[in-house]
Amino acid sequence: MSSKRSAARTGQPNSLSGERSPRGTWMEALGTLRKFHRRSALKQAGPGVVTGAADDDPSGIATYSQAGAQFGFDMLWTVVLSYPMMVGIQMVSARIGRVTGQGLAANMRLLYPRWLLTGIVALLVAANTINVAADIAAMGEALQLLVGGGQHGHAIVFGLVSLVLQVFIPYQRYVRILRWLTLSLFAYVAVVFMVRVPWERVLVHALLPHVALERDFAMVLVAVFGTTISPYLFFWQASQEVEDMRAQPRAEPLLNARLAQARLHLRRIRIDTYVGMGFSNLIAFFIVLSTAVTLHAAGVHHIETSAQAAEALRPLAGDLAFLLFSLGIVGTGMLAVPVLAGSAAYAVADCFEWRQGLDRRLGEAKRFYAIIALATLGGVALDFTPMDPIRALLWSAVINGVIAVPIMTVMMLMAREAKVMGPFVITRRLQVLGWLATAAMLTAVLTMLYYAR
Repeated sequence: MSSKRSAARTGQPNSLSGERSPRGTWMEALGTLRKFHRRSALKQAGPGVVTGAADDDPSGIATYSQAGAQFGFDMLWTVVLSYPMMVGIQMVSARIGRVTGQGLAANMRLLYPRWLLTGIVALLVAANTINVAADIAAMGEALQLLVGGGQHGHAIVFGLVSLVLQVFIPYQRYVRILRWLTLSLFAYVAVVFMVRVPWERVLVHALLPHVALERDFAMVLVAVFGTTISPYLFFWQASQEVEDMRAQPRAEPLLNARLAQARLHLRRIRIDTYVGMGFSNLIAFFIVLSTAVTLHAAGVHHIETSAQAAEALRPLAGDLAFLLFSLGIVGTGMLAVPVLAGSAAYAVADCFEWRQGLDRRLGEAKRFYAIIALATLGGVALDFTPMDPIRALLWSAVINGVIAVPIMTVMMLMAREAKVMGPFVITRRLQVLGWLATAAMLTAVLTMLYYAR
């Protein structure tokens, strides 16, 4: 064992884990915010912010829109409840990546049978490709509503632009583009303030769960949890922590880092994840709310795509609300497609020990970029098939649900393992949040299977 690692083991457990009381966390966050007068907040945003924003992709927007349109305010509590669980499991994935200096699949490869890892990665690639297809189709439909033209032509353009950005734009510049794209999500906040909202009722429904023991409610509930807690987000955030480490001169995995440096990064991961997942769930909350006070109130209870939600808003909330909702679909799609394709590439490269990284040139990581191209262009190609986009999303949700539970279980076990995490094993609080998230996903999968019979 290295002297650095031995020195780290002599620290106090709470200091090593980077955990603080809730008051301490908010004080640290406020301290970080005070520094933003020197640099833009977007420049300081870490992998957690981009990961959280990518969760609100066009497919997710369709799910949240359906929840608000069909059940009104009765689904608001699900977004509030999922926040701490999402924070817990995403923080675990980020810590695994930064502590070990490797992605999730690379760590799994060292501990678990190859057949298990290969099966999980294959299902992840399939689910992500289907999700890319659904997102690009939604973007094409939204742009068609705005400017006309052919939906398929728009889909091809979006797919090619996304691919070019990932392959040919240097990593640091590419990440800045993704950070700016997160601003598109504020369109859904703006929509809410264009209509009359009964805020007292909203607060009651957000804090007091309402559950209806019926098939439709259960399926939408499962869809909301499945959209919020998704496997591709685990792989992306862990791998982005590794990418950020490589981009910093003299940076190294926390297992080999000085204790002071390790504490700094664990604190940064915690604040970044709290903020990123909070941003994600806040936007999801406003999407549910905006469709509840407009579509549901007007008797529009069935929405299949995000573009349909945008079109249905126009006569109820006006042209500006329609414009913002539609532009939000395009912006979030441009953010989410690279995350979906990139997370698949990271997982495959880790599984087969290929050279990888968005910081590498095309010639240095050909197979890594080939997977990105396969997932992106494969998604575009699926839009030209007779495939029903709603059924495709259902199958994507099923696959994600099936692989989420074993992935989350493996993550939780790895994060508690000293031979993986050294002195940085997760604390009891993170264990509770992570296992609660895992249990929630298992319940969601079982419920979906029960009602799908």
